[in-house]
Amino acid sequence: MAEQIGLIGLGIMGKPMARNLVKAGYSLVVHNRSRGAVDELTSESDAITAAGSPREVAEKASIVITMLPDSPDVSAVVFGENGILEAMDEGSLLIDMSTIAPATAIQVNEALVSRGASALDAPVSGGDKGAIAGTLSIMVGGEKADFDRAMPFFQAMGKTIVHVGASGAGQTVKACNQVVVAMNYAAVSEALVLGSKAGVAPEKIVEVLNGGLAASRVLEMRGPSMIDHNFAPGFRVNLHRKDLGIALATGKEYDVPMPATALVSQLFDALSAGGNGDLDHSSLVTVFEQLANHKVGANQGGAQ
Repeated sequence: MAEQIGLIGLGIMGKPMARNLVKAGYSLVVHNRSRGAVDELTSESDAITAAGSPREVAEKASIVITMLPDSPDVSAVVFGENGILEAMDEGSLLIDMSTIAPATAIQVNEALVSRGASALDAPVSGGDKGAIAGTLSIMVGGEKADFDRAMPFFQAMGKTIVHVGASGAGQTVKACNQVVVAMNYAAVSEALVLGSKAGVAPEKIVEVLNGGLAASRVLEMRGPSMIDHNFAPGFRVNLHRKDLGIALATGKEYDVPMPATALVSQLFDALSAGGNGDLDHSSLVTVFEQLANHKVGANQGGAQ
C-alpha cells in the first residue's frame, strides 16, 4: 500500500502537484490557508483528505511536503502555532519545495534533526505548466538517504531531479536558476521590442531565435503569450522579485558581485511599482515597451 503523505500549500503550483501525486497512487492529507483549494481537491478524489492545521498534517503523515510563497511562510508552518515541528519525530521527513532563503532551509533542517526527523530543501523550476504536466525540474539539498527515500514522490511531480548537495544547496541552485530565468525574460523582452519597433513580425522573431543559439525555454513557453500580452500568472512578478532578492542577498553573503541581476531586479521592481506585481513574470516585456514607447506587434509588416 502506498505511503500517505501530507501536502501544505495548494496554490498555482501545489494544486497540480497534489493531483500528480494522487495519479501516482499516493493518498494525501492536505492543508491550505484558504479553504477553497482544499474543498476542490477533496471533491475530486477519495484519496485526498483535509486537515485543519499544519500540525494535523504532520500528525497524520510521516512525509510532509510544503509548497509555500516565501521564507516567513515556511517558518510559520514549521515553527508557528499549530506548526509541524512538534508533531515530527524519528522517521519523519519534511520536503520543502518552496523557494526560500538558503539560511532558512538550513535552520529548518537543524530544528528537525534535533527531534530525530530530517528535511530536504527541494525547490522547483518549470512553472505552472511543468507542475501540471509533472515535468518539473527539482533541485534537492539534504542527506542522500533522505533524497533516495523521497525519489518516488519527486518522480510523480518532476522529470529532472538532481541531488545538488547538503542542506541549503537546493535553494542556492534555485537562486541561480531564477537569475538566469530573469535575464532570459529581459533579453527576450528587449529583442521583441527592438524587432517589433523596427517593423518585423514578433512571431517571426520568436521562430528564428528558437531555431538557433538564442533558443531558450522562456522563448518556447512564453514567447507567444508575451506577443499576445497574455499575462495570466503562471509565476507572479512579486514572487520573482522575492527570488531575485534572495539571489542578491546570497551573492552579498559570499562576496559575489551580481550587477546584471541587480539591474534586472530593478526592472521587476518597476513592474511591481506600476501595480502589476500579480501578473506573470513574462509581463516584464511591458517595461521595455514603455521605455521604447512601442507595443510589441504594433508595426507588423513594416519591414520585409
